[in-house]
Amino acid sequence: MERTGVATLQGNPLTLLGAELKAGDKAPDFTLNKDLLTEVTLADFEGKVKLISVVPSLDTGVCDAQTRRFNKEAASLGEDVVILTVSVDLPFAQARWCGAAGVDKVITLSDYKNRSFGLAYGVLIKELQLDMRSIFVLDKDNKLVYVEYVREMSEHPDYEKALAAVRAVL
Repeated sequence: MERTGVATLQGNPLTLLGAELKAGDKAPDFTLNKDLLTEVTLADFEGKVKLISVVPSLDTGVCDAQTRRFNKEAASLGEDVVILTVSVDLPFAQARWCGAAGVDKVITLSDYKNRSFGLAYGVLIKELQLDMRSIFVLDKDNKLVYVEYVREMSEHPDYEKALAAVRAVL
């Protein structure tokens, strides 16, 4: 499924692949890489509230700031919350970035291999083969309680609304 008119990069239209998800939907499963050999799925985070922060690439300014912000917030959210940052950056590039940035509370996961997350969550950008900036909050039963597809790739998500959604299901 192709969705047009819902995303831009510096005002230029982008096409998103996959269905649009909404709060109340059951979160789709995914397979992402923690490193080159280790894959994880939604089941690996069972019993946790999940904040999934999707960024096109950690090596860009807004993505860097978004990931640092959620890393900072993670400490105040407690043990029942896991923050996952998803991008198509290669796992070793993600690890290098985290080390250089001092990011140690979010889990970076890569959608590089088959873009299954991007397709399942409706964020895969057809033209760029990157995942569009977005936020998904899942309760402990994997029901979506908050969804934000950021319309302009270069803009920040609404951090406060996403964090409020996490706190509301704790």
